[in-house]
Amino acid sequence: MGNRMKQWRSIAIILTILCGQSAAFGARDSSPVKRILVLGDSLSAGFGLGSSQPWPVLVTEKMRDAGLTNFEITNASQTGGTTAGGLPRLPAHLNRKVDIFILELGINDAFQGVPIGQIRNNLQAIIDRVKERNPNVQVIIAGMQLPNYREDDYVFAFGQIYGDLAAKNNAALIPYLLEGVGGDPTLNQPDHVHPNAAGQRILAENVWRVLEPIAREVGTKPSPDASRIPLPQGEANRALSCLLSHWERIEVRVELLIVVTATTLMSGVN
Repeated sequence: MGNRMKQWRSIAIILTILCGQSAAFGARDSSPVKRILVLGDSLSAGFGLGSSQPWPVLVTEKMRDAGLTNFEITNASQTGGTTAGGLPRLPAHLNRKVDIFILELGINDAFQGVPIGQIRNNLQAIIDRVKERNPNVQVIIAGMQLPNYREDDYVFAFGQIYGDLAAKNNAALIPYLLEGVGGDPTLNQPDHVHPNAAGQRILAENVWRVLEPIAREVGTKPSPDASRIPLPQGEANRALSCLLSHWERIEVRVELLIVVTATTLMSGVN
C-alpha cells in the first residue's frame, strides 16, 4: 500500500510540474486555522497610526481574549483605496481559503463623486470574486455615510448602497463603521477624517459586535476538504487543457503503475 501511494503521489507531482498551479485542481489551505480577509481603505489601514493601532489588529486581540485562537486576520487595506482599485488587489489574497470577508470600501469614491451605480457594481464584483473562490465564505459589509446624508440625493443614495448589498448577498452589515467617531474632533486626527488611536478602538468595537457571533459560528465548523472545493470555470478549463496536452506522458506513467500494482498483488497472493 505504501509503494502504491508513493506512485500515485509521483503522478500528481509530475502533473504539477507540467501544468503549474492549475494541476493542483483547486487545492486550498485545509488548515484548521480560520482566515479573515479585510479589504478596505485608510480607515482600516490605520492611516497616520502605528502598526498596532488599526482596528483589524485590535480585533485580533479581542478574538484572542474571547478564546477564538484559531483565527488569523489578513489586513489587505490600502490608504486611498477605492472600489475600482479593490478588485485587482484581490487575486494576491485569494490563493488561500477565506472564511470571513470584511469589505470596507467606497468612501473615497464618494469623495471623488463616482456615480452611485458604479460604486455599487464595483462592490458587487468584489463580493462575487471572493465568493467564486470561496463559496462558503461569510461576508461582512462595513457601511459608510457622508455628512448630512439625508439632505442630498447623492449622499443619501450612497448611504443606502451598503444595506442593499448586504440584503442582496445575504451578508452581515456593520450599519456605520464610524459610529461614535465620525465628526468628533477628540476621536479623529487633525485632518478631521481619519480616526486617531482612541477612535480606532471604537471602530474595533463596532466591528466586533457584528463579527463575534459570526466568528464563533465559523470557528466550530471543520475546514472543508480542499480537494472538494471546485475550481472557477476558467481555471478548470486551463487544468483540463493541460491534462490533455500532457496526457501521453501521464498515460505511460499510469500504465506502468497498473503493471507494478498487478505484479505486487500477484506476489502477495503467491
